Amino acid sequence: MSSASKTPSFVPADPATLHPETRLVHGGTLRSGFGETSEALFLTQGFVYESAQSCEARFKNEEPGFVYSRYANPTTEMFEQRMALLEGAEAARATASGMAAVQAALICQLKAGDHVLAAHALFGSSRWILDEFLPRFGVDVTLVNGTDIEAWRKGIRPNTRAVLLESPTNPTLDIIDIGAVAEIARGVGATVIVDNVFATPLLQHPLKLGADVVVYSTTKHVDGQGRCLGGIILTSRAFMDEHLQTYLRQTGPSISPFNAWVQLKGLETLGLRVDRMQASAARIADTLAANPKVARALYPFRDDHPQVELARRQMSGGGTLVTFSVKGGKEAAFRFMNALRVIRISNNLGDAKSLITHPATTTHQRFTPEARAEMGIDDGLLRLSVGLEHPDDLIADLEQALTHA
Repeated sequence: MSSASKTPSFVPADPATLHPETRLVHGGTLRSGFGETSEALFLTQGFVYESAQSCEARFKNEEPGFVYSRYANPTTEMFEQRMALLEGAEAARATASGMAAVQAALICQLKAGDHVLAAHALFGSSRWILDEFLPRFGVDVTLVNGTDIEAWRKGIRPNTRAVLLESPTNPTLDIIDIGAVAEIARGVGATVIVDNVFATPLLQHPLKLGADVVVYSTTKHVDGQGRCLGGIILTSRAFMDEHLQTYLRQTGPSISPFNAWVQLKGLETLGLRVDRMQASAARIADTLAANPKVARALYPFRDDHPQVELARRQMSGGGTLVTFSVKGGKEAAFRFMNALRVIRISNNLGDAKSLITHPATTTHQRFTPEARAEMGIDDGLLRLSVGLEHPDDLIADLEQALTHA
């Protein structure tokens, strides 16, 4: 290039003017002086300073810059900013896993004597935190039927500090009225935390519905290809500054920069994958519902779903999960699973590969049969995470396997 020529200065578009699909590709991008096309992976533990004075200023938060990758990292920050733009959040912090995000969002604001109100239909590890972990430290917990708004009203207390729910729930795909729960929680100043992993950041926006904090296992749809663990917490700047930032900095449930980079790249195709997966899921739900060996099939956008009107009001799509019960209980469910030839048995979800699990013996196995029944989990219940395979192949696989049930 001639020394006389000049490269025009690139002015990026305002993210607020861009569609979600464009934010998924360009949001939060930070380029080094090399001008790389793909976001750089800063696989470093620490950072160096121009002087001792600069080092002191950074530790006092008087000078911008990175200090230690447990606190912040350029690659991790790009991932956080892209997720915040997608979610419409003021602040985001990535964690090592989805459960690290759930635990941090709760613990960072709780103390002995506080009360947590939650829906009883939750992922098994989330229930463990509520049932066994928090009570060790003097935090009281009440569980309610999440679909019953009156139960939320009765369960709230003056000392309720946090409210936790999933919608759709794992694994029964119950839909909870996030706005109604948020209104109840606001009456006592409680923080509403929504695990939005089943809906994905594309199909439901809890912050717009009144939630204060949204958490994800980014292991699921965000990575979506069975590679890396990760989680993220999205919230207001005030909650981040008052509760979360110091907790994360001092306790260290930070995501690896490598995992953040993998999931940053995964975001580029998230919209394409979710669109394809949920289109297939809707077809599969209809097929399963019509099969005489299936006792019930659950999908949020099917007309026979108990909360279908609420689902269509809160969500822009039915999601990528289908839950169904095989007649004959556990033995029939196991025969069915073992006969599958395309769909694989795994406890993960949101993957490019279709995966199926039996919640009663995996994700919710520690609960008593009575507790599982309360959550709607019978011994024939199966959770199918629909992948990117051709829907005709998936339907054929399900139908041939059902002949063995």
